[in-house]
Amino acid sequence: MDLSRLDHLDAEGLREYVEFLLWHYRVMDSFWFIKVAERYGQPVAEAVNEEVWGRISGMAAGDLVRRFRIEKVGLAGFAEALRLFPWTLLVGYQIEETDDEITVTVPVCVTQEARRTRGLGEYACRDMHRLEFEGLAHAIEPRILVHCDVAPPDDRPPGLDCRWRFTLSAAEELPE
Repeated sequence: MDLSRLDHLDAEGLREYVEFLLWHYRVMDSFWFIKVAERYGQPVAEAVNEEVWGRISGMAAGDLVRRFRIEKVGLAGFAEALRLFPWTLLVGYQIEETDDEITVTVPVCVTQEARRTRGLGEYACRDMHRLEFEGLAHAIEPRILVHCDVAPPDDRPPGLDCRWRFTLSAAEELPE
């Protein structure tokens, strides 16, 4: 990877480039999913997406820990990594943190909103996000439990696409 091509950019230019990269990251992910669903059907696209996100989120967590020197463990370490996770920036996760729990709320998911606007119907993303969040959380702290309060395909109140809670298992054994 040759990053020297970015040496001429100032802080604002680098920020704009990060925005550009994140936007294309989301667009690529969206088109990948849409094309797999068109070719092989929605259930296959959802299953492949679950497998991919279950794997790469843990990889991302490890990379975030190394690159940004995250030394905290438990829920605090998870919160620190989660705030740097690209999808937190892309989707706009609202993160609330207490000593005992982290809550992630998404009032309007950009992906679901784009699908609704284009008449594609919602994507049943709950299982994919469970695997994504478990991969991210368990790479930081294996005892973190992931709880879904609500996510597609669940019925949800207006103004809430999903809400997730993360707690630390009191047991010495690791969650399955």
